[in-house]
Amino acid sequence: MYYTGKCNYYERYAQLNRLAYSHPIYVGKAVPKGWRQARTSDIPSQQSNELYRRLMEHSRNIEHGSGIEIDEFMCRFAIFEATGSDMIGTIEAALIKINMPLWNTMLDGFGNHDPGKGRYQQSKSEWDVIHPGREWANRCQGVTRNKEQILSDIRNHMNEVR
Repeated sequence: MYYTGKCNYYERYAQLNRLAYSHPIYVGKAVPKGWRQARTSDIPSQQSNELYRRLMEHSRNIEHGSGIEIDEFMCRFAIFEATGSDMIGTIEAALIKINMPLWNTMLDGFGNHDPGKGRYQQSKSEWDVIHPGREWANRCQGVTRNKEQILSDIRNHMNEVR
């Protein structure tokens, strides 16, 4: 995902992505059901809609997060089929290592799911501290990092983005 908006936290990304989407703020993956257990289907008629679901989930996260708007983001994706899907995790890891996207490396939590009943003693993610609004994140009761410390880390990261 590429940021192109006006949030001053991410101004550097918006500048760099103005002419070409070259600096992702987040890299993620969408894998077919059963992928981790090697139980996916190679039958063409059993088309996966996991990419669509994951993009919709990310859209909802952005829509609920304060200070950012869905129209401030663009995305690119690649679809790997059959045995090519075996490379999804490796490619995701390589893209994160090469690009060091803020929401993967420093500001953790954007891709998180609701931890579920009985697990709300954990801390709210740093992403949810900066962009509050996800209902389930408000149930997290653990000690969170100070917002000013997180913003300082974001500024430091932005100074390193080239």
